[in-house]
Amino acid sequence: MPHTRSAEKNLRKSIKRRAKNRTVKRDIKDELKSFSVALTGTAETAKLELLKAIKQLDKAAAKKVIHRNLASRKKSQLARAYHAKFEKAQA
Repeated sequence: MPHTRSAEKNLRKSIKRRAKNRTVKRDIKDELKSFSVALTGTAETAKLELLKAIKQLDKAAAKKVIHRNLASRKKSQLARAYHAKFEKAQA
């Protein structure tokens, strides 16, 4: 338990921040899952889900919820998965 008033306030702030960060991370995981489901469908739906997932990752990295390198790595993995699935079919 915090002993000073400033420590009490910092505890309240960290609880609020933790709740918001957990929500953002949950949204990212949901978006990544919907992208992996969309990979089994058509290229157009997968492309839309890819763009949504990339946008979610960029926003989280901009707010420093996740590290920018993590966002970059995930975006690269998603793009590779998309291209491996649909670019071979077109060639």
